[in-house]
Amino acid sequence: MTSLLLAAVAIAAALPVFPAWTKLVTAPYRGKQDDVHFVDARHGWYGNGAGKIFRTTDGGTTWTQVAEKPGTFVRAVGFIDTTTGFAGNIGTEYFPGVTDTIPLYRTDDGGVTWTPVPVPGPPVKGLCAIDVLHVMEIEAGHPAQRTIVHAAGRVGGPAWLLRSLDGGRTWATIDMNPHCAMILDVKFFDAMNGLVCAASDAAVERSHALILMTNDGGRTWVRRYESTRPYELTWKASFPTRSTGYVTVQSYDPDSTKAARFVAKTIDGGTTWTEQPLVANHKVREFGVGFATPDTGWVGAAPHGFATTDGGRTWTRADMGNAVNKIRVLRDGNGWIAWALGVEMHRLELRPAPQP
Repeated sequence: MTSLLLAAVAIAAALPVFPAWTKLVTAPYRGKQDDVHFVDARHGWYGNGAGKIFRTTDGGTTWTQVAEKPGTFVRAVGFIDTTTGFAGNIGTEYFPGVTDTIPLYRTDDGGVTWTPVPVPGPPVKGLCAIDVLHVMEIEAGHPAQRTIVHAAGRVGGPAWLLRSLDGGRTWATIDMNPHCAMILDVKFFDAMNGLVCAASDAAVERSHALILMTNDGGRTWVRRYESTRPYELTWKASFPTRSTGYVTVQSYDPDSTKAARFVAKTIDGGTTWTEQPLVANHKVREFGVGFATPDTGWVGAAPHGFATTDGGRTWTRADMGNAVNKIRVLRDGNGWIAWALGVEMHRLELRPAPQP
């Protein structure tokens, strides 16, 4: 075992159990807000369905509205650095009041101004997730950072994946409709290997939760997980390591006796998945998921969240707000900072316990 892995194991073992989430001061919003992204411990952005985008430079203690576009539903945000980022719009014909048909926007001034991203191929109806990945490569004998960006959607369908291998300067469009009916999240590990959280049918009463994986940059896809129950779809993914990952499974079954809620888990990088019981409560609907270590993490849900320190074997209530749709976990020194965005926003600092 390497010294780096030993250090990570030691930190994980010393982490405190369920530290408290702190509510942050944000602008009031009528319902669930969908995405927040931080590039470091201080600089972050979030958006909402009113077309508003907010920015912080102090880790979320204070927020400033930097943009507003009525008729746009900001469903996803992803930033490369403190100046360049992307915002995904859910698109028309899903939520009332959404009139904007442009799926993806780009900013190069920290979110103050946004311009439409030219998307090649057939029209993309809308987006639900953005994944920004920094990888190191060798160019002319020297190490260089390359940024890969994927954007995918949408809830209710249709299913499309946008892909950029050059930090968003050029894009390719991948038609995912032959493989699934909608995409709710996207996660790539490198230029070739990635997954999408999806659903098998646009009609929720026929839909099964679905995870698809690719090892050739999206040319081909393999079903790695599909739930056996109707009324289900996957929602969000979190991979604290390359091998261990979690995906929330949503249920819309109207039958109150179908109360079991599950989280899908992999320990082999997504090749196989098992269902971890979360809770038996028909009123619970899962949304976001975020893990700091393979064992310690959270699930956002309505009416409240859940926390685990044993890899999902057991869960306890987490007071992190209602309908948390996105949990961002960022390594900070020898600990982690997490932000949870739903109806409100909360922050948590996870630090190793003092050693005797």
